[in-house]
Parts: sequence; C-alpha cells; structure tokens
Amino acid sequence: MTSSSTGAAAVAPPGPDRQALLAVPARLTEVWAAQDADGFADLFLDDGTMILPGVYAHGRDEIRSFMAEAFAGRYRGTRVTGSPIDVKVLAPDVVALITTGGVLAAGEQEVSAEAAIRASWILVKRDTRWALAVYQNCPREPAR
Repeated sequence: MTSSSTGAAAVAPPGPDRQALLAVPARLTEVWAAQDADGFADLFLDDGTMILPGVYAHGRDEIRSFMAEAFAGRYRGTRVTGSPIDVKVLAPDVVALITTGGVLAAGEQEVSAEAAIRASWILVKRDTRWALAVYQNCPREPAR
C-alpha cells in the first residue's frame, strides 16, 4: 500500500524510524507493480504470516508461492494502492499499522467498492530493518 506524505505524516510515529517504517508499504506497492513474488515475500520475517480472505500463508516460502501463483493468475497486471489511517506503537520495535486501499485492475485509477480493503500490518524491527510479522486484510464494506 502506498502512503501519501500527508497521511503518512499524520499517523507515523515520530523519530528516526518513521521513514524506514513507512518504506515497507511503499516497497510492497513497488514489488506488486513489478509482479515480484520474491520481493513481496522478502518484506516478511522468515516466519511471517499473511492472511487474506480465504488465504493463510505462513513463512516466506508459502507467501512467495502464493504470490507467484496469484501474479500469474488473478492478480496478473494489477496494482495496489492505499493509505495509512492509524498506527499503534506496541513496543519499542513493534508497530501495528492500519491502512485502507485495495487492488486496482489494469486501467483503474480508483479502487472499486468491491476491491476496497482495510489491512493490519504488524511490523517488527530486526537490526535496522522493519519487516512484516503479520499482514491481514479484509473487505472494507460489510458482507451483504
């Protein structure tokens, strides 16, 4: 999910880690646009978890495998977009980032209501790098 500088500044924790923390959603947007399953998986800790509707992938290998298949199938040619809406510092090196956004089909400029999501990112700082421990998203709109 990308982050606008205004939205990012409003929710990012203060201090030197702000840019490094917000670089994770920006990097996810870049690797998604490149349809790069390896780059996507590398955003996670070795034992990271990704939860999407109908999907539970644990560990980089499972995440990489799922994304490689998805980029060859239902996510082929798509992009993602989003903005941070909240951040909670859970511990000195653990942050929960909440975003809103979604998947854009080829040619789309705005996320449709059906593709809109809210996401939770649990980011952990290891050495100097922020990485995803858990990423989970769900539809923004209630089920009908």
